[in-house]
Amino acid sequence: MLLTDADCVPASEFWIDKMQETYDENTEIVLGYGPYHKKKGLLNKVVRWETFHTALQYFSYALAGKPYMGVGRNLSYKKTIFYRHKGFSAYNNIPSGDDDLFINMAATKKNTKINIDKDAFTLSEAPKTWSAWIKQKNRHYSTGKYYKPVHKFLLGLYTLSHFLFYPLLAASIILYGWQPALIVFGIRFIVQAMVLYPCMKKLNEQSMYPWFLFIDIWMFFYYLIFAASVFKKPKKVWK
Repeated sequence: MLLTDADCVPASEFWIDKMQETYDENTEIVLGYGPYHKKKGLLNKVVRWETFHTALQYFSYALAGKPYMGVGRNLSYKKTIFYRHKGFSAYNNIPSGDDDLFINMAATKKNTKINIDKDAFTLSEAPKTWSAWIKQKNRHYSTGKYYKPVHKFLLGLYTLSHFLFYPLLAASIILYGWQPALIVFGIRFIVQAMVLYPCMKKLNEQSMYPWFLFIDIWMFFYYLIFAASVFKKPKKVWK
């Protein structure tokens, strides 16, 4: 089974072949990448960065043997595992996020692989207004509370450290002076620069590289904006 959304298009004519080639006898789930088209404007950069950042997390966790999510824009799994877990029946009360939560339930270290071949991407149009994007992200984050406890803990720990970095940096400048704070910031900046560029290149997002420091600072406000979504109950009815 190979899934995408109605507003997505394959990045190449080889999409099906490339995703299918990832399977071997032990593979039951393949996680793909579904970026947004590159357009002008700050919103497009922010949306594309957040999509890249999310993919960096779920691909990395999968490679580390702890797969926790996939995106319905580009996702594949065998029918046998779908039926073995009784499909989406465990999440029938949730109107969205079933693809994400199914992977959280069914993916394991041994049965999951990733595919970051550029010919295996799917592309879609990014939200055109800030309100549309915020609404989309609120819907996505409202399903995170249903993740396995270990995934919620690890993702929460990462988010907390990311969120606290700049406030603690400012506090360090005030309390201890700018020199030690600058050293810490410089080390983190160099590590980020060394890690992000090859990752962006692999996912064909290197055009955002010059913006990474600006958007990394923006992520502090991003977490503030969407913090309430983690605790909000998803609506149980379709409109």
